[in-house]
Formats: sequence, structure tokens, C-alpha cells
Amino acid sequence: MIRIALFLGTNFAILLVLGITMSIFGVEGILDEQGVNLDLYSLLFISSIIGFTGSIISLMISKWVAKKTMGVVLIEQPKNATEEWLLITLEGISEKAGIKVPEFGIFNDKQLNAFATGASKNNSLVALSSGLVNHMGKDEIEAVIAHEVSHISNGDMVTMSLIQGIVNTFVIFFSRIIGHVVDRVIFKVQRGHGPAYYITSIIAQILLSILANIIVMWFSRKREYAADSSAAELVGSSKMISALKTLSLKSRVDLPDQMAAFGISGKEERSFRSLFSSHPSIESRIDSLLKNS
Repeated sequence: MIRIALFLGTNFAILLVLGITMSIFGVEGILDEQGVNLDLYSLLFISSIIGFTGSIISLMISKWVAKKTMGVVLIEQPKNATEEWLLITLEGISEKAGIKVPEFGIFNDKQLNAFATGASKNNSLVALSSGLVNHMGKDEIEAVIAHEVSHISNGDMVTMSLIQGIVNTFVIFFSRIIGHVVDRVIFKVQRGHGPAYYITSIIAQILLSILANIIVMWFSRKREYAADSSAAELVGSSKMISALKTLSLKSRVDLPDQMAAFGISGKEERSFRSLFSSHPSIESRIDSLLKNS
């Protein structure tokens, strides 16, 4: 969840800044100012530039944002036996997965959590929470590391960025159309753009972004199953199942209601809120592993 939340938050902020900047400098003058018609091809081109720029920048700075936001302390030289074991485990799993060993760090959080991020397979970061390191057994931690390494080796962040770029493009495209129609049809602006265009476009962009996230979250849930399967191949399905069971027991209690659908336990899977959840339920993930083992 952390990886997705950081990526989406950064992407939205960059997208908003780019949109406002391009409006201020008149780049959106490609809209036909003589009537209600739009130069749709030019609008789609500009929308794709803004949309993919936002997702690509988010990808490129994802590791930096994660470190700063989560307070990740990088472990380069082990200070104790636990850190030494963690680094050795990460190196072994990375070698089996065929990727360069990622940077490794720990962030201070009582919750059992972990994430992987980075611009490419050979420029990535794996981070574990202090709660996870302190409350999981070695086999379970090994499975969590394998899961996060699998996200990297499967290229999930890059693929997520491409999907987000496409989603961004259409969100910007349709929000500008809505703003233009409201400006021309309702407020009868004949030339240029009135305040209604900018206000409506921003509101539409926010609302469409929320709806578009359903697509992104659906993809994220699919990639969780794939990462579980890859981790099972790397360290064994029994270790991965054990790790998921521990996560389920530890994470159900502490998450507040407003975050429950986004938590790793996924206990609200059949509710409407589950459409916006980055992870499927623990139960469904375990069932998937059992079926494939």
C-alpha cells in the first residue's frame, strides 16, 4: 500500500502543478476559441504530454520521495547480526530473481509493512518497517523480502507508470472538454476562457482522477497476486503463506476504519471501498497460493 500511495500522491501533485503551469502560460490555447468545438487531436496531444510527464517524473523520484516521506534509514554496513542477516537474505533473493541488489532500509513504524520502489530493476529500494523486523520470524521476513523483490523483478513500478500515464491523459482530456462545454454552453463565453472553465476543469480533473484510480487499483491488486506467486517460487509457498497469515493477524487490529480498505489485510474486499484498495484480501491471496502450489 505504501508504494502505491506514495506514487499516486506524487503523481497527483505533479499533475496539478503541470496543469496549472500550462494554463498560466497559455499552452491550452489549442482549444478552439471561436465556438463550442474543440481541436480534439491537439487537446489529446497536450493531454498526453502532461499525463505522461506526471507519471514519468513520479517514477524517477519515487525512491527519493519514499526515503524522505517514510524516514527510511539505509542499511549499508550492518551494525548487528539482524541487519547482517537481512542484507545477506536480500542479496541471495536478488541474485535468484536476476536483479541488481536494491538499496535496503528500515523505517520506524509499529505496523507490519514493507515496500519496494524505484525507477528500474537496477535502481530500486526495499524497505521494511521496524515492526515487521521485530515481530516476524526469519522465514516470514524472507518471504516478505522475496515479495518486494518480485515487484522489482516483475517491473511493476514501470508498468504502473505507463498505466498511470494513460489514465492521466484521459483524465486531463475529458476534464478540459467538460470545462470548455460548461464555459461555452452554460456561461455563454464566446472568446477565450472565463473563470468557469478553469474552476470546472480542476473540479472535473479531481473527480475523474478518483474514478480513474479504480483502474490503477485493479491493476495493483493483480500485481500483488503475481508478486506472491513469484515470491513463492523464490523461497517456497509455505513461507509466503505463513507471512500472509501473520500480516493478517497483526494488521486487522490497528488500522482505523477509514483506512481499512487500503490496508494489506483487505478485510473489506466485497464492499464498494474495495474498488479503491491497492491489495486484495489476505484470504484470497492465500487461496491463490494454495491453488498454485
